[in-house]
Amino acid sequence: MADTSKIIYTHTDEAPLLATYSLLPIIAAYAAKAGVDVETRDISLAGRVLAQFGLADDALAELGELATRPEANIIKLPNVSASVPQLKAVIKELQDQGFDLPDYPESASSEEDREVRAKYDRTKGSAVNPVLREGNSDRRAPLSVKNYAKAHPHRMGAWSADSRTNVATMGEHDFFSNEKSVVIPADDTLRIEHVGVDGTVTVLKAETKVLAGEVVDGTFMDVAALRRFLTEQIARAKADGVLFSAHLKATMMKVSDPIIFGHVVQAFFPTLFDQYGEQLKAAGISPNDGLGALLAAADSLPEGEAIRAAVTQGLAEGPAIAMVDSDKGITNLHVPSDVIIDASMPAMIRQSGHMWGPDGEEADTLAVIPDSSYAGVYQTVLDDCRAHGAFDPATMGSVPNVGLMAKAAEEYGSHDKTFEVPAAGTVRVVASNGDVLIEHDVQPGDIWRACQTKDAPIRDWVKLAVTRARASGTPAVFWLDANRAHDANLIAKVEAYLPEHDTDGLTIEIMPPAEATAYSLERIRKGEDTISVTGNVLRDYNTDLFPILELGTSAKMLSIVPLMNGGGLFETGAGGSAPKHVQQLVKENYLRWDSLGEFFALAASFDHLSDYAGNKGAKVLGETLDKATGTFLENDKSPTRRIGGIDNRGSHFYLGLYWAQEIAAQTDDTDLAAVFKPFAERLAAAEDTIVAELNAVQGSPADIGGYYRPDEAKAEQVMRPSATLNEALAAF
Repeated sequence: MADTSKIIYTHTDEAPLLATYSLLPIIAAYAAKAGVDVETRDISLAGRVLAQFGLADDALAELGELATRPEANIIKLPNVSASVPQLKAVIKELQDQGFDLPDYPESASSEEDREVRAKYDRTKGSAVNPVLREGNSDRRAPLSVKNYAKAHPHRMGAWSADSRTNVATMGEHDFFSNEKSVVIPADDTLRIEHVGVDGTVTVLKAETKVLAGEVVDGTFMDVAALRRFLTEQIARAKADGVLFSAHLKATMMKVSDPIIFGHVVQAFFPTLFDQYGEQLKAAGISPNDGLGALLAAADSLPEGEAIRAAVTQGLAEGPAIAMVDSDKGITNLHVPSDVIIDASMPAMIRQSGHMWGPDGEEADTLAVIPDSSYAGVYQTVLDDCRAHGAFDPATMGSVPNVGLMAKAAEEYGSHDKTFEVPAAGTVRVVASNGDVLIEHDVQPGDIWRACQTKDAPIRDWVKLAVTRARASGTPAVFWLDANRAHDANLIAKVEAYLPEHDTDGLTIEIMPPAEATAYSLERIRKGEDTISVTGNVLRDYNTDLFPILELGTSAKMLSIVPLMNGGGLFETGAGGSAPKHVQQLVKENYLRWDSLGEFFALAASFDHLSDYAGNKGAKVLGETLDKATGTFLENDKSPTRRIGGIDNRGSHFYLGLYWAQEIAAQTDDTDLAAVFKPFAERLAAAEDTIVAELNAVQGSPADIGGYYRPDEAKAEQVMRPSATLNEALAAF
């Protein structure tokens, strides 16, 4: 038997968590036969909240430390990047379950409230990813998935040359245009401060440690210009007869984007806030939380009926608004976390450039993306579809991604350095010797932010880009704009570090994002691949945009993070659709979540483990899992779209069956083959019985005992309904 090795499987949220109850027993049983331990760590939103108040172990901190060590082997499933409404919901659920947790303080007036709010705020947004991502991202569609998509192309909506769908963006007075950037000459400690017009200095962040060669940026969004822009776009959408929609990232960009979202809500309902803004504010009701929270809270106010009437009036007077759920009246502005740009824009493009209107019909849309940093990417795709029609998944090429994200690189690392400006004056970044590195004149309410990008991750990013270009024989394009301050500094570093690698015979380009998009789309339509080499935010956008167009989903991507100190982090795809899947499970005991991303991540994890620990059995498990996944795709065993076919639980059974058969058939490890042969035969013989038991539960409500923190026993019972399969695994 091989030496014991360890894989950490993360316990997360929503549909991926529920799927884990079904899949993990199979993984653990198979891995144990090769001497591999599979352990779990709870990094769910509920787990993170409990850890902040000492009511659970801080698994995220533990994994963050592990990610810096060479033995790290972590499989990271999608987790909730919480907005404030989601955070309030998880707090209430945990309180109802008996946990002694304080309410989320709406206004932190006391020191105690400030401490409580700080603890909760540490769980908001992308609290997980910056901690675990101690390496850069290598994300691509596995060949088996790409071939399946070509053989079984998903539906794409037809495009018309007359489509009036467009992107609206500020282009000035925004984060892009106001950005300033410096390269730090030596290790230092910086502070961020606000200097009022009267000279009063307020320290916004006392200490930010920086290293030599690090890129530090500062920028702000002019909120007065933002409000003018939003008012203009609302009028434009109405005049053009198209739907109005806002596309932001209020989950991961957890400080800046909820504020922007709140301004969109206020701009859409000017009469409401003119008449009742003070009453809403006094009651602690923030437009940043969305129209849904406002309406729910308004019921407790004396003016509640009038407030609802003002909302109805605003909807009637404004342009038709894009809907999240037209049947339930849930608009684009109801919840800040409902319309997330990296998922919503590709879905719109795939659907003929349409979103759903209040009448339940599709319609052309004005997609409002206030900051212009990357808005041009989406406008370029819209223009391409208008000119050339919808993409064809049966023939189109691919756009794998190499993403700069190690050590909290770029905007996702900026949460503790993002501020809503309290008063007119200047915000500046100051070195320890008193030198002012960056400064901006600001007005009350402006959104100012800074971010850091260390030099070592940039070097590693360039190296990874060259490695992937060489391995795949594919052109690689750095999506960097010399007209953006941050990008200009990155371009200089890329040009300095590329000569350190063998690039002979490789095509490596540097292009602004919109130009890089056009270049990649031209190649896509010819069936050619192009690696996008991007910063952190574009990594997130591109690894949804192109997979959703190519594959119909971003959940089927292989996402490897080679950790800089030698370990491996293996991510399993996006979780944007996870909430809808949970709702369906609770309603009719059917989980449509596709775990294909977990299969790919697990195979890569076993392969990495075999290299690190010299575990030959782990190598066999990885290779056979890859083959089993190919059979799984060929036989179309992903969950069916509607109740009646196999769901997530049935797909796990078939993966387990094909995997056991592959292990039994291989000859590299005859001991493993002998162990798995009778088990594979047992599963094959019981196939009809197991599938019937799994499908028999469909159609009735399912009780999992909680949304954010399901009851373990109830969730396991729901997700493991086949006694025959459970007995076989237990005996194995």
